[in-house]
Amino acid sequence: MDSQIIEVLNVTRETAWLPWAVQYFFLIGLSYGSFMLTLPYFVFGKMQHERLGRLALLGALVCGLTAPVALLADLHGPGRFLNFYLHFQPHSWMSWGSFFIPLYLGGLLVYAWLVMRADFARLGQAGTTLAARLYRLAGYGGKAPQSAIAAAALVALLGAILVALYTGMEVMVIRARPLWNTPFLPLQFAATAFAGAIGLMLLFNRLIVGRNTQLEVELNRLLALTLALVLALGGVWLFVSLSGISPSHSAAFNQVAGMAQWQLTAVWAVLATVVPMVLAIRFPASSGLLTGLIAVHSAWMMRWTIFIGGQSIPKTGAGLYDYHLPLGSDGLLGIAGTASLWIALLLLMLDYLPWAGQAFGERKQTNALAADAITSN
Repeated sequence: MDSQIIEVLNVTRETAWLPWAVQYFFLIGLSYGSFMLTLPYFVFGKMQHERLGRLALLGALVCGLTAPVALLADLHGPGRFLNFYLHFQPHSWMSWGSFFIPLYLGGLLVYAWLVMRADFARLGQAGTTLAARLYRLAGYGGKAPQSAIAAAALVALLGAILVALYTGMEVMVIRARPLWNTPFLPLQFAATAFAGAIGLMLLFNRLIVGRNTQLEVELNRLLALTLALVLALGGVWLFVSLSGISPSHSAAFNQVAGMAQWQLTAVWAVLATVVPMVLAIRFPASSGLLTGLIAVHSAWMMRWTIFIGGQSIPKTGAGLYDYHLPLGSDGLLGIAGTASLWIALLLLMLDYLPWAGQAFGERKQTNALAADAITSN
């Protein structure tokens, strides 16, 4: 019998989803997570949550407005986004996302305008400067009816839920990659997005107009509960993978279990969840800066691992594709550019939008009294 040698060649593939996609999924998650945190004060009237509501609205806006820029950059041009509307594909979650994103962002912007309208009107009461006239125009009608605020919040909430759903589903439906093809992925995206949003609020509470210790305690407690959910989802995924209940989950686990890089990633993921959770429970009044940083970092790195790390696993063949972060616009420069845009928008919003309110006004009043005391002396 003649022996035959069959040679199987594997083709190295370019990374399809670039760091721009990581930035988009990260920022849109922080945005809808922050939006959820605005509801207790602006919709349900819980006055004790005013500072949280205003900080969360700031986070929702600055992340929500930066995220589409990263998305358009990942598509390499606005024209490609336009094609979603010209050639709608009802079987595509990405195509549905082109409608869900404007629904969420449009609802968020209307909601933000309504809740700030009274502040706009107050800022435009005195003066004839261009800024005062613009404030009067934005605050036309004064305080918005609570029913209008609730209606806008409902639209934004629907958009937020749909965005959270589609951003998970458009990755989950890719059957060729067992690591992505799991119903746990949309849930983990949503849970880590909310944890990242809480972390962002902890950072804002420390870095913007002073620190509120009581808010830090409340946010740390909420963060601990959210991280417990993240751990639970990861634990159930691991159980399903090891038990053999789902061949797809077992295949995903077997693809990465023996690789040192993924073993290190697993250790990092557990530590990045357990450490801030322990700190938040043990030191709720003093650990906000550290738990906030780790929570935001963890939300970003989870998406980096899923997108970039997931694409390093060959669909056929063994081993991993090598990925080296480019220095140009498709890599490090793109990440730095998105971060710079985020910072620029944050500074502009802090300067020109009425974030004062009672929680911030207390510090301004204290500073004014101190200045008067110094002047009198």
